[in-house]
Amino acid sequence: MGIAFVFPGQGSQSVGMLGALAEAEPVVRETFAIASGALGYDLWSLVATGPAERLNETERTQPAMLAAGIASFEAWRARGGAAPDAVSGHSLGEFTALVAAGALDLATAIELVQFRGRVMQEAAPLGSGAVAAVLGLENTDVEAACLDAAQGAVVEPVNYNSPGQIVIAGERAAVTRAMEAAKARGAKRTVLLPVSVPVHSSLMQGAAKRLGEKLEHVAIAAPRIAYYSAVDARRHDDPDEIRALLVTQLASPVQWTDTVRALIAAGMTTLVECGPGKVLTGLNRRIERAPGLAFHALEDPASIDAARAATQGE
Repeated sequence: MGIAFVFPGQGSQSVGMLGALAEAEPVVRETFAIASGALGYDLWSLVATGPAERLNETERTQPAMLAAGIASFEAWRARGGAAPDAVSGHSLGEFTALVAAGALDLATAIELVQFRGRVMQEAAPLGSGAVAAVLGLENTDVEAACLDAAQGAVVEPVNYNSPGQIVIAGERAAVTRAMEAAKARGAKRTVLLPVSVPVHSSLMQGAAKRLGEKLEHVAIAAPRIAYYSAVDARRHDDPDEIRALLVTQLASPVQWTDTVRALIAAGMTTLVECGPGKVLTGLNRRIERAPGLAFHALEDPASIDAARAATQGE
């Protein structure tokens, strides 16, 4: 019986997030103060009051989500929650998981993901890329639809989120063609997502190279908590392996379905999403429905207390 903490990526942010938790737990503002010091601007003010358009800029969203995930994690610990047995994260959430596991320093990670967001946006001119969700289609059919639609351009599956929910990304016209090809193959629905950067596609290879150069000068320690990467759904303990994975993941698909199954196969019976929103919790429930599994999302005092009560004794 183990507890895994999982950390979300971009898309779960909102103006006012963690407001109730910040009122109850000083560690939330303390975490954001460290982040603000690393960034050179008041991150908490941006999160608390917006504007949303500024918060949704990739190089600001990524530090905000990392700080929010760690703030929620620290609030959990402050309220008597048990230490997790394993951690993982979806896309950006991998950096948050590594901070929680003691492999990355918080201030260092904040500055690192700000840089990551900047090079991602610079790798794809605004409006040139697109991201879409394909619902109700097998992995192989989504992959085939992308191959059919590419026509010399880039469109690829980038998030294997749960059975029947795959995200594709690439050049805008190719993504539009792939959405039509997926519907022709029987997709229940395709949805263009409000994301301008085709993250985890091969269009991010230039950004990955720049991130790799930056990471050469970043200290990474061996995780103190078992860390599972969503690049390959495997546990990694070696700092050099982790450094390489953080580069690879920027231009590689997120293997979330396989990662959740790997956590469960390793004995994790409770998966706790740490940060604003419940996106991963919804995915996790769709990935595995076996008896004895429990799923929680931490975003305010009440949800933390409920999850802590449910996990006592595990």
